Amino acid sequence: MIPLLRTNDVVLISFVEALLKDAGIPHIVLDGNMSVVEGSLGIIARRVMVDEDDRPAAVRLMIDAGLEHELAPEKGRKQS
Repeated sequence: MIPLLRTNDVVLISFVEALLKDAGIPHIVLDGNMSVVEGSLGIIARRVMVDEDDRPAAVRLMIDAGLEHELAPEKGRKQS
């Protein structure tokens, strides 16, 4: 799995999860339980992960929702 986005915004994560679920794109949110370790400060960004083969469809969903600025850079590509 590869990261679709990284953020501390739990509302954004919830919205993206709903988009992915409605589209039938399997995903997982990593680092959600790290708040216990960090003392609930929100320092560690959560990662929404998708299968590499599903990334193009997930990216299209994000762009259509106006969230392209939230996308994690693709491996091997420089972020502009």
